Amino acid sequence: MISILFGGAVAMVLTLIGTRWAIKWLAKRGYGQEIRDDGPTSHHVKRGTPTMGGTVFIMATIVGYFAAKVFTMTAPTASAMLVLFLMAGMGAVGFLDDFIKIFRQRSLGLRSKAKLAGQTMVAVIFAVLALQFPDNRGQRPASPFISFIRDIGWLELPAILVIIWILLLIAGMSNGVNLADGLDGLATGASMMVFGAYTLICIWQFNQSCATAQGVGAKCYEVRDPHDLAVVAACLTGALFGFLWWNASPAKIFMGDTGSLSLGGALAGMAVMTRTELLVLLLGGLFVIITASVILQVGYFKVTKQATGVGKRLFLIAPLHHHFEMLGWEQVNVVIRFWIIQGLCVVIGLGVFYAEWVTG
Repeated sequence: MISILFGGAVAMVLTLIGTRWAIKWLAKRGYGQEIRDDGPTSHHVKRGTPTMGGTVFIMATIVGYFAAKVFTMTAPTASAMLVLFLMAGMGAVGFLDDFIKIFRQRSLGLRSKAKLAGQTMVAVIFAVLALQFPDNRGQRPASPFISFIRDIGWLELPAILVIIWILLLIAGMSNGVNLADGLDGLATGASMMVFGAYTLICIWQFNQSCATAQGVGAKCYEVRDPHDLAVVAACLTGALFGFLWWNASPAKIFMGDTGSLSLGGALAGMAVMTRTELLVLLLGGLFVIITASVILQVGYFKVTKQATGVGKRLFLIAPLHHHFEMLGWEQVNVVIRFWIIQGLCVVIGLGVFYAEWVTG
């Protein structure tokens, strides 16, 4: 427990201090955000706000984790290292995207194919490595089974399908957080809640692990490194607390694709490692809703255009949070109300996780 608290505290302090320095450094060099012309006009005042802030909480999370390892004199584990790799790798793809936006002074960075290729490469490497590194009990970081709260025994997949499943999960979550990153503090606060929930889940899994005497039983958790995953989740939670101080409305800095892709990757990584791949869809419910709004918007437009010759829109604009802005809601109201929705998703997700244990 000491390493969990220590790592989270270090990450939070580093982000609180580091983000302030990053704002000055980025602003001095003119590394500011470009704004979409087809978005809400109220966002035009944000043009030039420093971006790529995700670099700060990525570094703070990594330093916080290793600081906790040094403080407790324990070795890093394969599961934690893989989640950190996925977070940093997806962040690197986002960094390239952000840098191109700044360098070319446009709102679009990497071409869609190049961005997808980068995400796919990182995700495949993660998936392949996650199926390696068995511990002394034969447990690997990832499982061949699709999971909800634990592995679903009749949903075992061959290795190639496991890799494809993990790839889809990473793509879905990283793009879900990326779509949510459109209002000051929205993606930061929502992600912070989910990683806070994963901290509690990993602590519970560690206390009820099949690898320990007290955890032996039909309802124990076969997770390779639950305690170390709790350290990673706590570091992410602490780092996002510190970043939100500067990212809340009016934002002094944006996380950029550097941050949103890394957070989505880390979220998917936590789901894979903790055997909660379907539960993450509930825990991160806000990201699922926002992604669904884009899919529905595009699908409805194509269907109506094919049927009538004139495409119609289901929402005024997508993603969903911008729709409410166009209806006249203040940005702060949208963010707080969407945080409430995300909080409810986390509470329900944790309730389902605990109820499964109680009923068992």
